[in-house]
Amino acid sequence: MISTLPWIALLLPLLSLACLSCTKEEVPEAVNGIKICGQVFRVDAPCLRWDQDGGYDAYHEGLAFPEETVAATDLPSGKRFGRRSVSEGREHTLDELKQHVTQLVLHYDVSGYSRQCFKVLHDRRGLSTHFLLDLDGQIYQTLDLQERAWHAGVANNRSIGIEIANVGAYGAGAYGAGEDGKRLRTWYLSDDQGVRIVLPIAKGKTGLPPGFVGRPARGVLQKGVVHGRLLSQWDFTQAQYRSLASLLRVLRSVFPRLRLDYPRDAFGKLLRRVLTAGELQEFEGVLGHWHVSARKVDPGPAFDWERLMREGK
Repeated sequence: MISTLPWIALLLPLLSLACLSCTKEEVPEAVNGIKICGQVFRVDAPCLRWDQDGGYDAYHEGLAFPEETVAATDLPSGKRFGRRSVSEGREHTLDELKQHVTQLVLHYDVSGYSRQCFKVLHDRRGLSTHFLLDLDGQIYQTLDLQERAWHAGVANNRSIGIEIANVGAYGAGAYGAGEDGKRLRTWYLSDDQGVRIVLPIAKGKTGLPPGFVGRPARGVLQKGVVHGRLLSQWDFTQAQYRSLASLLRVLRSVFPRLRLDYPRDAFGKLLRRVLTAGELQEFEGVLGHWHVSARKVDPGPAFDWERLMREGK
């Protein structure tokens, strides 16, 4: 009788390689995963796609929340996204897309939570983004990354857009007075555990878990200069940073030209101005919306770039 053990030993490495291949792209639809050219890639964070229950669908050409939108003739309809110019008039492949996508653009949504952000973008403004990142770290993918989302103007064709839930940044004196100050005071209050986020909306309309309490990762109001203007902003949540880093790791594994870096000045510090057309064309990595447009200041002075670089490795 011939022993089968040598044959099993030869087959084991091949079986291991097959399993590794499956976990990278051919993962079950039910797991946390994002879609790129129809293929699912696992993300080590809570993730819902547009084609799953509870997701937000930017492919839908009607209103996402018709019962919550005031009837008007000028509401957007039709597609809220376009086609990337990857190939000449034909369907592009994943390999082509991998070489085409070179930038990730970070936004704060001003809406404060992802459900409201999607309603504003989709139902009111006729815009889109690839991902929404909610206060509790929940990632929502609204479009396949093969699509050109409308989120950052001239950067749209080569970039991936992420809207992070945060009420935004305002003039440095805003926390004490004026309408800007009122907005920050409405959204952030102190309790015996520090600063917490207050959702000023009826219960059950946020899309967040019942009883959710969000807190800034750093409990001190952050200040910084963007476009020469001093701004104040509360930090993003711990859960948002963790999920964003997990998502970035997956995106970098798929897109080889998406570097783990951000625009820097001659001293290696974060660049706090808009990039020139030439700089934007050459840059490959993670951008703030302010690097694309002089009219924008998101993700704001509170965003911890160095933390994302560390955890995104």
